[in-house]
Amino acid sequence: MNYEELVKKYQALGIKTPSRSMIKTKEQIEGIRQAGRINTKVLDYVAENIHAGMSTAEIDDLVSSKTKELGGICAPLGYEGFPRSVCTSINDQVCHGIPDAHTILKNGDIINVDCTTIYNGYYADASRMFLIGNVDPIAKRLVEVSKECLDLAVKNLKPFSRLRDIGYTIERHAKECGFSVVHEIGGHGVGIEFHEDPFIYHYGNKNTGMILFPGMVFTIEPMINEGSRQVFLDAENNWTIYTDDGGWSSQFEYTVLLTETGVEILAH
Repeated sequence: MNYEELVKKYQALGIKTPSRSMIKTKEQIEGIRQAGRINTKVLDYVAENIHAGMSTAEIDDLVSSKTKELGGICAPLGYEGFPRSVCTSINDQVCHGIPDAHTILKNGDIINVDCTTIYNGYYADASRMFLIGNVDPIAKRLVEVSKECLDLAVKNLKPFSRLRDIGYTIERHAKECGFSVVHEIGGHGVGIEFHEDPFIYHYGNKNTGMILFPGMVFTIEPMINEGSRQVFLDAENNWTIYTDDGGWSSQFEYTVLLTETGVEILAH
């Protein structure tokens, strides 16, 4: 069944369908796949070198140098004025932490490193959590659960499933484990641009939202909080988002391709 027939079928049922621009061509998918390979190698390089006593600016240098070595471009640098090549978010920072020479990793920290690579004009986006030294058991469990939330969402993702099923899976597991899900920030289409439609909710009701067609490429990146899901934006830098109650926050992110039979993780 071709795209037009699928759209007609689902719209007759009153179900929202993806625009044609959300469906990537084989050539585009291969381009995103290549960007994803570089992005994953960069995060592997961070994993090999991150340690207590280093500054987040040094992490930025690692990402910048490795990305360049592999032929890629760091997408965050200069994006809407963002001043660095990567986001580094520590402890109660939910996302968009800005690397600097004065922020030093110390024993007990948890940190998210969020990396996006451009290669031959195509984008791939992923992030990982890192535990520095001896971490509080609650923080360690939070990091484990945030990874579980993402992996469960990917495991349950199928062609012609519904968009809000992703969020339903994530929020149910997080709540069962005693944690909360940030609502204000979500995943997104990616590949031709840094951020594309659709917005990927990390909460919601099962069997609702847009139908998902094979060929769609997007990120899933749940942000899981220790306590309240409420967050606030740093008024000084206008980028970094923090937990409202000062509790821990953890996030993992993949770029995924929805195939005819399931899911391919393009960047992790």
